[in-house]
Amino acid sequence: MSDQIIGMRQWFETPPGRYLLAWERAEFDRAVGDIFGYHALQLGLPELDTLQANRMTHKWLALREPAPADSAQLRPALITDFAALPFEANSLDLVVLPHSLELNTDPHATLREVERVLVPEGKVVICCLNPASLWGLRQRRAHLYRRLGFGELFLPDAGDFIGYWRLRDWLRLLSFEVESGNFGCYRPAMNSEKWLDRYDWLDHAGERWWPIFGAVYFLVAVKRVRGIKLMGPAWKSKKAIATAPVPLANRRRRPTYMEEHL
Repeated sequence: MSDQIIGMRQWFETPPGRYLLAWERAEFDRAVGDIFGYHALQLGLPELDTLQANRMTHKWLALREPAPADSAQLRPALITDFAALPFEANSLDLVVLPHSLELNTDPHATLREVERVLVPEGKVVICCLNPASLWGLRQRRAHLYRRLGFGELFLPDAGDFIGYWRLRDWLRLLSFEVESGNFGCYRPAMNSEKWLDRYDWLDHAGERWWPIFGAVYFLVAVKRVRGIKLMGPAWKSKKAIATAPVPLANRRRRPTYMEEHL
């Protein structure tokens, strides 16, 4: 298993990691609860069941590498490359990416594959850490200190974090329409659970006064396909065309050519 995935899972066991997961679990339940269809897929993060509130019949979990034996994995997983999913085109109604893009060397390829497997009007739910936050600022400062030979990272060293507006641009280029976006987790970047609890009031204040600076953000987008027209139910009867009798100007039969000349 790669060091990035191990580091991410270990970080989720820390106080800030548990605080983040608790907020994300509530947001995923709210976001996917009213999305209907038949087939849903979660990419990565087996510790968090992002589809537990969804009522689709078929749900899958896809991982790039097998989870450790002691992992709190909630359902059997498919081991696959996120850029080559084992699903037909236009076959899934919902795809959820909880921090899947941050742990990916090629997030563009993953998004293109998600667009391929989603049906028209299918939805994708994405959760990412926000680099433009107090947590992101501390992470960048820690990277600077590490170059000088000291300091410790606050967030897992999981690659480049993707900005909110940057990800919206990527989705727009792939013909996705962003349906909703929101931020969360406004408490300071602290490793102590005691101090995190003392600043719980910032979750309400931050949501009101500086909403775009939350430590994590959510995006819900819909796949739009031009030229696709949604058909109504087949059992709806068509309205009958109103007809009216048309008066005839001349009811006498016209004589034929032979009759006229005979």
